Amino acid sequence: MKLRGTVTRAHEARSKEPRAAPLRSTRDLILDAAEARFAKSGFAGVSVREIAADVGLKNQASLYHHFKNKRTLYEAVLARGVETIVDLVTRNGERAAKDTSIMDATLDPVVDYLVEHPQLPRLIQRAGIDDTQYLRATATKLLRPLYAQGVQVLAAAQAPWVPEDLPHVAAGFFHLIFGYFANAKLLEMVVQHDPLSPAAVARQRRFLKRAVTELLRIGSVPVTAKAGGPRRKLRR
Repeated sequence: MKLRGTVTRAHEARSKEPRAAPLRSTRDLILDAAEARFAKSGFAGVSVREIAADVGLKNQASLYHHFKNKRTLYEAVLARGVETIVDLVTRNGERAAKDTSIMDATLDPVVDYLVEHPQLPRLIQRAGIDDTQYLRATATKLLRPLYAQGVQVLAAAQAPWVPEDLPHVAAGFFHLIFGYFANAKLLEMVVQHDPLSPAAVARQRRFLKRAVTELLRIGSVPVTAKAGGPRRKLRR
């Protein structure tokens, strides 16, 4: 009995020990390094050699085993982040715009992902700043579905906005959610505290939920407008 108790206590002690994080693949490590580099310096300001060095690869040829060239790597970085966000919005987006509890369940995973990948909003921002024909095609292909999904969710949820305003509402949501992370460095200089600290992110999370609820006016009557006629004011 004594031996069994000792074994049991040893097993319990081991079960309480923190488990080691699963090892990440070389491909994922390359994507992480490239995401940080592209977000900071843009596509043209980054070399494959720098990314390979960040990952600890012997040379850039090792990176080409995973990605054909820098453009393929850039597209993979952008696609990984944007497609994940689109998937999170798609799951419960239409129901979330009518139900605050579902909205919380939709916003929380998006914020969690941006906390894990704070460079993603800056990467998207850089895609617009760089604005080359070559990058424009890539950004349009990957970002257009995110915009289209947002407008579709708003339309299906009968948000209290006239149809021609929905693109602006979608853009407003984008700036509310992504702009905070994309401009974290600027915010830190202005407010004099780290906007990405756990406490600051918690406050931003609460603000987002309140702001989205107000913008969607969940439970209110949708706004309608006749062609050429005045718009009805939103219910307060």
